[in-house]
Amino acid sequence: MSDVTLEDHGSKRRYVIHRPEGEAELTLSVLSPTRVIADHTYVPDVLRGQGLANTLLEALLADARTHGFTIVPLCPFVAAQARRRSEWAPLFTR
Repeated sequence: MSDVTLEDHGSKRRYVIHRPEGEAELTLSVLSPTRVIADHTYVPDVLRGQGLANTLLEALLADARTHGFTIVPLCPFVAAQARRRSEWAPLFTR
């Protein structure tokens, strides 16, 4: 996860991995200090299959644990991963 950067723009944030071929990102909308919406994950075609989306999600989950916020999973990728991992249930909300 060391190559994941969090860009904070107030009510909008994104976790991003910069590579020469492009950027992979997971974007957030901040509802409150204790609740964020994971609204979009994007990995360019040339970078797919490298686990970058999972790396971005793991960074988000680590921050949720550390900073005590929950995640509204509107992004289809994040929602699908949340359904697959019951141990993550406390980190997600509607």
